[in-house]
This record gives sequence, structure tokens and C-alpha cells, in this order.
Amino acid sequence: MKNANSLKRQNYLLLIGILLIPTLALWMGGNSEFGGADTMASELIDKSEGYTPWFESVWAPPGGETESLLFALQAALGAGILCYFIGYIRGKKATANDK
Repeated sequence: MKNANSLKRQNYLLLIGILLIPTLALWMGGNSEFGGADTMASELIDKSEGYTPWFESVWAPPGGETESLLFALQAALGAGILCYFIGYIRGKKATANDK
């Protein structure tokens, strides 16, 4: 078992690391613009000749904020479902161990 001073030292080192990583990323990054793989792929497709889309979108979101909202909702829903099943399985194991 670790002593209290060792745990305090470990916690301080973790805190410094947590603060240092984003600070270094912002300091070294310079340019915060990130297009991502989807953007680069769509630009290459648009530049290619003879490309015809298979279908048109049924609905286009009115802005980037709406796309971000829908993405966040999708992520939250997926996390909720995943966490529900993890909790369900852990609860099932806990009740099996109580018997």
C-alpha cells in the first residue's frame, strides 16, 4: 500500500500533466484550423472530373451549428446506450454475487 506522501506526489504530477498537455498543444499549434479527413476527401472528390453524385440530400442543415448539435446528440445517445448496458451487466453480476 502506498503512503500518503506518495499519493500526493502522484496526484500533483497528474495535475501538472493534465494542465501541461493542452497548454503545449495550444502553444505549439499556432494554427487551430483542422479540416479533418472528411473535408479533405470531399475536396478531392469535388476536384475530380466525371464525378456525379448517386443521390441528393433530402435535407441540408441550415448551418454548422446544427450539424454540431446533431453530432453531439448522436454521441450522447450512443454513450447513454453503451453506459446503460455496461451498468446492466455490472448490476447483473453484483446481484449474482450477492446470492
